Amino acid sequence: MQSHSKDAKESAESVESAEPATSAASLVGTEYEVEVGPVAHGGHCIARTDEGRVLFVRHALPGEKVRARVTDGEETSRYLRADAIEVIEASKDRIEAPCPYAGPGKCGGCDWQHAKPGAQRRLKGEVIAEQLMRLAGLTPEEAGWDGTVMPAPGDKLPQGEVPAWRTRVQYAVDPDGRAGLRKHRSHDVQPIDHCMIAAPGVSELGIEKQDWPQMASVEAIAATGSNDRQVVLTPRPGGRLPLVELDKPVSVLRVEEKDGGVHRVHGRAFVRERADGRTYRVGMGGFWQVHPQGPDILIKAVMQGLMPRKGESALDLYCGVGLFAGAIAERIGDKGAVLGIETSKRAVEDARHNLQDMEYVRIEQGKVEQVLPRTGITETDLIVLDPPRAGAGKQTVKHLASLGARRIAYVACDPAALARDLAYFRDAGYKPRTLRAFDLFPMTHHVECVAILEPVKKDA
Repeated sequence: MQSHSKDAKESAESVESAEPATSAASLVGTEYEVEVGPVAHGGHCIARTDEGRVLFVRHALPGEKVRARVTDGEETSRYLRADAIEVIEASKDRIEAPCPYAGPGKCGGCDWQHAKPGAQRRLKGEVIAEQLMRLAGLTPEEAGWDGTVMPAPGDKLPQGEVPAWRTRVQYAVDPDGRAGLRKHRSHDVQPIDHCMIAAPGVSELGIEKQDWPQMASVEAIAATGSNDRQVVLTPRPGGRLPLVELDKPVSVLRVEEKDGGVHRVHGRAFVRERADGRTYRVGMGGFWQVHPQGPDILIKAVMQGLMPRKGESALDLYCGVGLFAGAIAERIGDKGAVLGIETSKRAVEDARHNLQDMEYVRIEQGKVEQVLPRTGITETDLIVLDPPRAGAGKQTVKHLASLGARRIAYVACDPAALARDLAYFRDAGYKPRTLRAFDLFPMTHHVECVAILEPVKKDA
């Protein structure tokens, strides 16, 4: 794995943390001919103008020479965002984007349609490696990682074909009622007639063929553990729901304008998903892994890493509808104990329903950092945590490390958050045993990681 330049080390954090520039002349539309440098976290590559100004360039690949047009930034900005509108010297990893809606100024849903699938995984691996080194001071070897990003079984397709994996698609609706997807970093809608990465169960609904007057968005959900199909409608202020007549039977939910709550209009309020031999109820558009094989892939990685034993105790933090709690509980048996903690009230209701046959599993509702101290738990054998994109944070990590777990599984959808928390775990006495990365979001910059941690052995 090649290490990144200083440019790359500056990039990922500045994307998230740079302060907005003060009022100055806009550079939007300015064009630069640049040599493209390394990939950065976020679906773009880094380049510098002849004057040394940093550009975060989308639709480019490392090593290319491109003409880049600025899409965001001013004279006083610390960096500029840009699109590669002309490729002067192409990378051997470049292909023609299979999707007609991918490209500068078009749909922002995919980041790497213009890269060969193997190259996409290499780029994601480079981002993980750079984040680990910069934020945690870890080489791939020190993290227990072989440097690869593994595709899901069946996702290795011939060049020009795209895995249809996204079982949940959030369509934006333009003022004319046409469904589409948002352009990158924009509220503008790119109308589409088909999303190539949408799962067959989503595509068969025919969302794009319908008019959606007075709607702001339409989310389509296609369960993989059943034939359940669902649409979640978000009306514009004061908007009335249309009559929903799609190509397949669906349940309909509505997002309320007043409180943002999700309410059933007709049909089931949930979809039924399946993983690790169990059926899970996921209600009101709640969280579930978007890739059809994601839940089983992650359960397998977590269980292989933790190796639960009969009679052990475990924590499942940010537990959602109980995916990992259920898998651990199956393996530790009724002489063990599992506590799950989840913020969402609806997810807690679903988790309790999903695991009701296991009396030794308890689910508590609330924020992990607030609920866990109140439980009085001072020790546990195993911990699995799947925090939101921001990560668990220093105080939560410190608390978890104090519980003396023999192994901790950290499931991460953001390599920067993972790296930051691994640094906190190191300071608290835990080190990575293994790290695995999975390409559960093909064509996008997102990647899923599973790190298995264990206590650092004290010197005798």
